[in-house]
Amino acid sequence: MNLSEYYKKKVVPEMKKQFNYKNDLQVPKLEKVVLNAGLSKGLKDASFMETVENTLSRISGQKPLKTKAKKSISNFKIRQGMVIGMKVTLRGRRMYDFVEKLIKVTLPRVRDFRGLALNMLDTNGNLNIGIKEHIAFPEIKADEIEKLHGLEIAIVSTAKSKTEGQALFAALGFPFKADNKSEENK
Repeated sequence: MNLSEYYKKKVVPEMKKQFNYKNDLQVPKLEKVVLNAGLSKGLKDASFMETVENTLSRISGQKPLKTKAKKSISNFKIRQGMVIGMKVTLRGRRMYDFVEKLIKVTLPRVRDFRGLALNMLDTNGNLNIGIKEHIAFPEIKADEIEKLHGLEIAIVSTAKSKTEGQALFAALGFPFKADNKSEENK
């Protein structure tokens, strides 16, 4: 059973019972996943830009969009219109396939991973994950890598609050830390 079927058969009834929803359409669902990589180190280096583009296209299965600077910032040596990052937006079947791969394969492969902190959820119930090394993804072979780069993953849901979002992501199988109280006090 893939993740979209699991959502319809298991998560929807569980969330309806937990939050007393009267209709299936009231239950929060995943809207989109945005993968983002900044090019801070490689603004001048074309090979780094190419590496990031190849990585994002292998991970997501679609060609990344180059994001450009809206204005010049002299302290960062950025000019208006300069490519400063790349992003990919996933929806539908590709989104569910990516999220399933993220939960079952990628997150367990991250070094020193002990679960997601609750502060990764925003007030609207969206989950934002930062990965320092892109080699955790199964499509990336460790011996092919010349330069490591980070990756940001924003998983947008239709949840209206942080508790709804947390319940949705927990029901989908995202591993949250058991002891989140000590994390929030730091």
